[in-house]
Amino acid sequence: MSHQTENIESSAPFIPAGHRSGAANAQESAAVDTDAAYGNTAQNQPPALEVSGISKTFGRGRRETRVLNDVSLTVRPQEFVSILGPSGCGKSTLFHIIGGLEAPDTGTVSMNGRTVTGKRGEISYMPQQPALFPWRSTLDNVLLAGELKGEPQAAARENARRWLGRVGLGGFEQAYPHMLSGGMQQRAAFLRALLAPQELMLLDEPFSALDALTRSDMQRWLLELWEENRRSVLFITHNIEEALLLSSRIYVFSGRPGSILHTVDVPFPRPRREEITDTPEFLQLKRQLSRWMREEQAKDRK
Repeated sequence: MSHQTENIESSAPFIPAGHRSGAANAQESAAVDTDAAYGNTAQNQPPALEVSGISKTFGRGRRETRVLNDVSLTVRPQEFVSILGPSGCGKSTLFHIIGGLEAPDTGTVSMNGRTVTGKRGEISYMPQQPALFPWRSTLDNVLLAGELKGEPQAAARENARRWLGRVGLGGFEQAYPHMLSGGMQQRAAFLRALLAPQELMLLDEPFSALDALTRSDMQRWLLELWEENRRSVLFITHNIEEALLLSSRIYVFSGRPGSILHTVDVPFPRPRREEITDTPEFLQLKRQLSRWMREEQAKDRK
């Protein structure tokens, strides 16, 4: 199924908060980092992730339910890409297929030029819930992925302790999950995914269970941490503002069976901060994405 690629921008150039007074100089000197500029070094590399023609049906006969229909998408190296779509459109099923937990009916999954369809252990994954092991300390939970890959423990523990301090969990290394707040558990789960040896991170609505204030804090924290590390990320969310704030590109999914309706290149320069959410350009994109989402939800109700 074909879909549209969108690059929705207003006629006025977008300058992030704090750069308006020096707009001309910033543009002339290319001092403002954009995803396109940053990604130039990755243009000749194979995609970190390439999903081609993925379809999936569950059940048989009258109970047959088609969940995904001819889904194709790409995540380039060091790119943050989001999937935005209504509930039940197959986003999590797609993640299971990418991670090798489900087999597609048709289509392939490739990473860095290698076909990995049905192969496990190729991605680091953060689910909706933190999924920390209750019998392991914060430090030991963070180290789990490296342990499973057989990484040297002494160096890994030192590195993990350093990172725990950087993400606000210093002093909680020996705390167990039940001793941590929801936001702290999510930070530990994200750090476990970040420190895993796999290049590609899949984040499946990691902030959906948090209250609004904690979610906002976590969005800001994730944005700053990603801009520092530039891992390849595929992120699922229902939250339009969250997708626009974090992403380089957004794939808008239809209702079930999930297919890609629109591909939106997010035009805002990096580094990004929350102030951009109040700009006319941001609000224009938010309205457009909201309209598409409402249209899909209306179709599902018919």
